Amino acid sequence: MTAVGNPLNTSHRPTSRWLCFLSPANIAPDTAQGISPILVYLLRRTLILLASLFVAAVVLFVLLRLLPGDPANALLGVGATEQQIAAARAQVGSDQPLAVQFVSFLGNIARLDLGTSFVSRASVLEEIGNRMSVTLPLTFLGFLIALILAVPLGILAAVRSEKWYGTAISVVSQLGIAIPVFWVGILLVTLFSINLRWLPSGGFPLKGWANFGEAITGMILPALTIGLVMGASLLRYVRAATLDVLGSDYLRTARALGASFPEALIRHGLRNGAVPVISILGIELASTFLGAVVIERVFSLPGLGSMLLLAIQQRDYPNVQGVLFISTLLVLLIGFAADIAQRLIDPRLRSTGSARE
Repeated sequence: MTAVGNPLNTSHRPTSRWLCFLSPANIAPDTAQGISPILVYLLRRTLILLASLFVAAVVLFVLLRLLPGDPANALLGVGATEQQIAAARAQVGSDQPLAVQFVSFLGNIARLDLGTSFVSRASVLEEIGNRMSVTLPLTFLGFLIALILAVPLGILAAVRSEKWYGTAISVVSQLGIAIPVFWVGILLVTLFSINLRWLPSGGFPLKGWANFGEAITGMILPALTIGLVMGASLLRYVRAATLDVLGSDYLRTARALGASFPEALIRHGLRNGAVPVISILGIELASTFLGAVVIERVFSLPGLGSMLLLAIQQRDYPNVQGVLFISTLLVLLIGFAADIAQRLIDPRLRSTGSARE
């Protein structure tokens, strides 16, 4: 009997018969089916984002109207006459019914018109833009420092968890979580500014980023403060995700097929471990932004934190309203970007994301 007639003998079958299943004609339908769920998910997440912004606007509108005092009094100051107060109320719209004020408030937000400051008479959006030139670089510098510290140290603490230095990294990260961020800032100022005199203790150049060297020098200690505290928290999540990967079946299978431990961890482990960490990254980035608002007061930086506290002290309602709304918008956008990044990395979420949500 010849081998040609044996249907179980595949040694003489052309490889093109097997490779034909990888042709674009056969892959395209599956790919086309995979496009629909992610588009549905994007649409749903966009609607959730808009609904969240609407709820935030409602809460912000109600809370500001519950504050004692009249915005007209904050606009005029002490000693204003009744006619002046009435004219000021008409100017700020506080003489209108709440429903009319709310509709006007939503319309202004939709046009990104956050009003005019009672104190400086400047556009709130322009002032926020000027302050964001300090807060956003501080946020991303601090977050970058946190990533540089947390990712390699978290992986090392998981891979070498039985070693003394793996345990030491975990203990130090736990201490970093327990220490308040402003206390870390005070310690760094004491060490690098007062004792060593290497870096300034605070402040920002009047010309802003036009004086780049002085500006970046003033950012080092605040960014390092945020990075150390946020990095300690992020390190714990990276370590936990890496430990899950080390105990997974697919990593053991890759090792059994001949892959070295570093190769198996890099090619198969890191991508799978990154999926749960990305959601934590979104939370940590939002926390970094909010932490930057606090740190700005410690280091006397003219960012959103200083603007918000000053607006509260001066009862400058448009500035308070604008800072809180823009901060909420940024936090929601960070969460939205983290969800999308998860689905770009994990094909399982790409194909079933809409069903899960």
